[in-house]
Amino acid sequence: MAKKKQQHPTKKKQEEKLSLGDLLNEEIVSKLKNTQKELKEQERVEIEREEERKRKERKEREKNKSFEELLNESPLKWNDYK
Repeated sequence: MAKKKQQHPTKKKQEEKLSLGDLLNEEIVSKLKNTQKELKEQERVEIEREEERKRKERKEREKNKSFEELLNESPLKWNDYK
């Protein structure tokens, strides 16, 4: 006698093919997408603020440099004018 092949339940295969988006309500998915957009926007704004703060800090440091620091950074050499 030939052995009969056992058929796997098709229900299990269908469950494997379903994605998380299929299982969730469309309203919940849209809320999650909106939240994701808001978080990305907040992150972008935070990065811009940090860059602006660093620019101001650099400008302030440059403004408060001593004469010696400015002289050391200068590309001019006093030997050239001797």
